[in-house]
Amino acid sequence: MKAMEKQLKSISKYLSYILRHNPGAIGLALDDAGWAVLDELIEKANTTVKRLDDELIRLIVETNDKQRFSISECGLMIRANQGHSIEIELGLLSIVPPKVLLHGTAEKFIASINRDGLRKRNRHHVHLTENASTAKVVGGRYGKPVLLSIDAEAMQRDGFEFYQSANGVWLVDEVPSQYISTDYV
Repeated sequence: MKAMEKQLKSISKYLSYILRHNPGAIGLALDDAGWAVLDELIEKANTTVKRLDDELIRLIVETNDKQRFSISECGLMIRANQGHSIEIELGLLSIVPPKVLLHGTAEKFIASINRDGLRKRNRHHVHLTENASTAKVVGGRYGKPVLLSIDAEAMQRDGFEFYQSANGVWLVDEVPSQYISTDYV
């Protein structure tokens, strides 16, 4: 079972790279909303070192703990739900966020965040969550985790727009430092 889990994780990372950052690496075209034709993805990926098929991709989409991908209603297309560094239009509508949202980061980034806030950098949005355990895991990827509390209610009142991706991740263009408080995990 461990071998299968390792294979699924490896393919999920590969799909994230292709669908979020570099479809051109395999000559894949995405539409303006980030959708790729599933059969084309399989065909082009199979010309590289990855061996994919429809069943394997659908298993990854269904079982990925972060729900990173979606299959279209027609079942013929796939896309990453968020986290793109390439220009796409997710078609999300601005919605009212909960009063407080969370962001996990590593302790070594706190001075920069206190000075500059949270910036999307090379991605489309800053990612936020309502789930403390998710934020802690994200924060722990690069060092000692720190949980940031975001006053989303005040941000929204001050004109910031929030979106929520298909997998429940909250998205915003930036979080200025005055809306952030720090909790060490």
